[in-house]
Amino acid sequence: MGSDSPELSFLSLHAIISFFVFLIIQKKSNKLFNGALLDNDFSKPQAFHEYPIARSGGFASIIVLINFFILYFFLFEKFFFDYLVVCSFLFILGFIDDLKIKIDPNIRLLVMIIVLVSSILLFSINIERIDFIFLNKWLQNDFFKIFFVLCCLLFIINGANLIDGYNGLLGLHLIIINIILTFVNLENQHFEMVYLLGGQIIILITFVLYNFPFAKIFFGDSGSYVFGALTALNVIKTNNLNPEISSFFFCILLFYLFFEVFFSFFRKIIFRRSPLRPDSGHLHMLIYKKITKFKTKEQSNYLTSVIINLSFLLSVLPSLFFKGNSSVCISLFFLLLFAYTLVYYKFYKTSFNDF
Repeated sequence: MGSDSPELSFLSLHAIISFFVFLIIQKKSNKLFNGALLDNDFSKPQAFHEYPIARSGGFASIIVLINFFILYFFLFEKFFFDYLVVCSFLFILGFIDDLKIKIDPNIRLLVMIIVLVSSILLFSINIERIDFIFLNKWLQNDFFKIFFVLCCLLFIINGANLIDGYNGLLGLHLIIINIILTFVNLENQHFEMVYLLGGQIIILITFVLYNFPFAKIFFGDSGSYVFGALTALNVIKTNNLNPEISSFFFCILLFYLFFEVFFSFFRKIIFRRSPLRPDSGHLHMLIYKKITKFKTKEQSNYLTSVIINLSFLLSVLPSLFFKGNSSVCISLFFLLLFAYTLVYYKFYKTSFNDF
């Protein structure tokens, strides 16, 4: 894997293509699809920008991603068909919403479940082991195995979609996760996975250049669905490729995306709201509201992303030193869930009293 390797040359070319695709899409965003991608709805709970911004990041990402898969196939005779199929269908599902074609949330969830279950069956996507013995036994049951993988994919995809909208929040978060996955695979010489992750990190970094600290484009539902799915697949494959690493180490990597959805689901039920409808009671929104007491809304937007992702990075890094120790990783995982709940309660109690 020297500096003159064809793989690194390919990734360099991929980076150049990514930059120019995002540049062109960003410049033309206002005119694409007759301006349908412009997000100018400032009344929705998750809207924290003050001027129209195009949700064209997903459109640019899928172009670059497909180009990556095709070029990689011609150069190295390896085609990531499972990644391409899952991402393509989820992109279409999310892009319909980006174009302001309204779909009932229940129908959208049903379509997503059909796509994911079909992909799980078609590509034999499975989690080979979990650090809990009873779960390993249950995973031997085909029905439970499909259900478990489906839940994992749904939580991460919808978690990515949930935190999208703040400048840099999702992009930086996924960069951190995928860099750590790259380190793990590089350490164990799974180079094909390293190149696949590298291609995604390049796309994410390019997107962040146009999204942080001041947003020129958003990912939109299409982009968050695609990269939520990619990240979930990356974690599942890395978990299966590295049996010596605790599966709870990967749970730690995904705890924010997972627990934000899980926690919000039950919070909304308690407050008698639809779990499928957006609201302004998520942790990042509470942090944002707190910061706006001291900073402008624009500054509060990107500072929220910095605070959450820096806190996430500092909380995850210790697990790298114990990634092979199941007991420590399990303890750290549940400690993070407790810390999240405590932090949420503190912010809710001091800055948000009416859902």
